[in-house]
Amino acid sequence: MNKLINRLIKDGYLKSDSVINAFSRINRIEFIPKDVELQANVDIALPIGYGQTVSQPLTVAFMLELLEPKAGHKILDVGSGSGWTTSLLSEIVGDSGKVIAVERIKELSEFGKKNIEKFNFIKRGIAEVYCTDGSLGYPEKAPYDRILVSASCPYIPESLKNQLKIGGKMVLPVGNSILYLEKKSDNEFYKEEYFGFSFVPLITKE
Repeated sequence: MNKLINRLIKDGYLKSDSVINAFSRINRIEFIPKDVELQANVDIALPIGYGQTVSQPLTVAFMLELLEPKAGHKILDVGSGSGWTTSLLSEIVGDSGKVIAVERIKELSEFGKKNIEKFNFIKRGIAEVYCTDGSLGYPEKAPYDRILVSASCPYIPESLKNQLKIGGKMVLPVGNSILYLEKKSDNEFYKEEYFGFSFVPLITKE
């Protein structure tokens, strides 16, 4: 377990055994370009090309702990980028679960798919990667137990709310805040807001 993970545990960002185990097994260095590999274990966002980044480990840890993914869950990962969050989630849900990753930029979608396959998650049928507009979700595989969004939205997309199971949870950035939503009924959501974060914007596919 590296120094970064130990510090995230000490500072209270990594808490649950399943998320800690995923961080330990799925090293961020496998999901970034060669020219930034020396910074893989630095707690900063890193560029992955096309104006996008792989998120700061602290932020990913915070969001995954809020999301509470479990073994066997079906999870939608919006803005999957280089595939790191998809792989972390795939490690957690295991062979009985499913992670549907959507990324709007074709080159990043392909880059992410190659990275995810380093861990055999696609071959094992745990992860699926699609190049499509993440703001629309992926209704073909809905409903989902959990939805994670890794790019900032101007508002909460109705399509994502509709694709979440009753009792399901969604974590997403809106502006510079992270929102936690829990679906109580078709039209009722419990919401919490956490301030002080920064993300690249979620842009619809041209």
